[in-house]
Amino acid sequence: MSTITPERHEFQAEVKQVLDIVVHSLYTDKEIFVRELISNASDATEKLRHTQITEKDIFDADLDLEIQVTSDEEAGTITIQDFGIGMTHGELIENLGTIAHSGSKAFLAALKEGGERNENLIGQFGVGFYSVFMVADAVKVYTRSWQPEGESLCWSSQGDGAYEIEQVEGERRGTRIVFTLKDEYKDFAKKDKLEGIIKRYSSFVQFPIKVDGDELQTVQALWLKSKNDITEEEYKAFYKFQANAFDEPRFWLHFAADAPISINTLLFAPTENMEGFGFGRMEPGVSLYCRKVLIDSDPKNLLPDWLRFVRGVVDSADLPLNISRESMQDSALIQKLNKVITKRFLKTLEEKAKKEPEVYNDFWKSFGIFLKEGVTTDFTHRDQLLKLLRFESSYTEEGSTTSLSDYLSRAPEGQKEIFYLSAASRKAIEAGPYFEAFKARNIEVLYLYEPIDEFVMNHARAFEEKNFTSADSADIDLDAIAPETDTDKEEALEQASADELCKFIKETLGEEVSEVAASDRLVGSPAMIVNNDKMMTAQMRKMMKAMQQQSGEGDAAGEPPVKLQINARHPLVKNLAALRGSNEALAGLISEQLLDNARVAAGLMEDPSSMIQRNYKILEQLSSK
Repeated sequence: MSTITPERHEFQAEVKQVLDIVVHSLYTDKEIFVRELISNASDATEKLRHTQITEKDIFDADLDLEIQVTSDEEAGTITIQDFGIGMTHGELIENLGTIAHSGSKAFLAALKEGGERNENLIGQFGVGFYSVFMVADAVKVYTRSWQPEGESLCWSSQGDGAYEIEQVEGERRGTRIVFTLKDEYKDFAKKDKLEGIIKRYSSFVQFPIKVDGDELQTVQALWLKSKNDITEEEYKAFYKFQANAFDEPRFWLHFAADAPISINTLLFAPTENMEGFGFGRMEPGVSLYCRKVLIDSDPKNLLPDWLRFVRGVVDSADLPLNISRESMQDSALIQKLNKVITKRFLKTLEEKAKKEPEVYNDFWKSFGIFLKEGVTTDFTHRDQLLKLLRFESSYTEEGSTTSLSDYLSRAPEGQKEIFYLSAASRKAIEAGPYFEAFKARNIEVLYLYEPIDEFVMNHARAFEEKNFTSADSADIDLDAIAPETDTDKEEALEQASADELCKFIKETLGEEVSEVAASDRLVGSPAMIVNNDKMMTAQMRKMMKAMQQQSGEGDAAGEPPVKLQINARHPLVKNLAALRGSNEALAGLISEQLLDNARVAAGLMEDPSSMIQRNYKILEQLSSK
């Protein structure tokens, strides 16, 4: 064996600059050095495992393939040792002396191009080892190559731009890194802190990790295994570990892709919607890994916000080992991942809806609100999301839902719109005046129960070129779609009488109404308020009024005038027409009551006190006769 005397090497000028950037600018979290060194140890051990397949003569062949971490809290030192492939003298210089053996000049050029905060470069240029100098005063790397004729060597540096290499005795195969912590970072030598960092970033390293002799629990990286080699129980156990969940997953998506980006993904749809339990807004639960090493447990923009209920892991070998959440947020790679993963998850939901409708319907009951949110905020995926929406309708039984596609498949040939009504319950919708005309013609109406539903319709506007239209809209021509099925109808007021009555009601109500007209759409109700804006329903008008009141504009603006339609076939309306000639005052009171009743049916009545007092007056006059 040749003798190597201690030798000192000066880093080149640009390499010193690289080291300074790595130590002072590249990392935002100091604890990252543990992740980097564990990752390097895992890579070295994996290389040795592959070498064992092709090479029979391996030095220290009986050593276990594991990673050992030891610490001395009092002395402020940490040792990280692997029994991997080790390094020769030349490899020490190449891997540690040059910092970026891919080319330090290229590294600096890339930094200049992207700015010093462009931490995406770390994996491309292999500078992760130098993160240890953020927390250490001095670092020694003891190593012994796997080759039988290898040497025991020690590389040492204080991170000041120079390093030394000398020959030592008695090293086992692999690499042992020993470093002394700076005073302000002595806490990293505490066993519990080291264990916490390793569990957070390196839970899926495939080799055993021991901290001060105690082996940490690690978990198999299921996302890198074949689906055929994983049991249902293993998937469920992994979900509970990764998501720190108490429930079981409804279903999962496990896929790999090479283009446009290398990716291995395992995503879970939970059983429970914690937002629905009142626990506040759910935080994103998909972690980002690079070759089983955690990059970010909460990566921004990895998935759209409306998929924040999804749990799981995304691993991309194309990602560099970087830590900057700021740079990741704007990363083109993250945008590619977002596009690929979101598309695949939506495709999975489509397949569930088609092949396992019961599974999808159960999912929809808990998480449909998130997909609705997506329709209102995500134009890119809106068309896919609309196909996944489910609503009760006049054609479904209570508790059952229909898709928009199925709705259109049942629509008459001349129907160019998708009709909907919004209220707190099915009973309220079907008891109201707006549903009558649709029921009489067997035209299907979607039932919207949640406040967000109207925003969904307003943002989407249309589905398969059929406009969403609120059934309380004024200019709906239902006769052009289908005739009434009930031919046994009351005879209506003559046109002239109806016109005179509408004129009287308009004069009586004044500015409270913009128009009063007779309508064929009413069947069992005497009157209703209709909306000139097809998308502006009563619920949305209430919301807008509340917003105006909050801004101080509501009281000054007053109630906007409404468009009132009367049923010329209803006995109350006929009697009102007759009463107008004999008792105009009472007819006026009834006209006002008619408007308020219509406001109640439309959900526009907030203070009923004046309506109640008027009702008493009407009853008083009628009871005196």
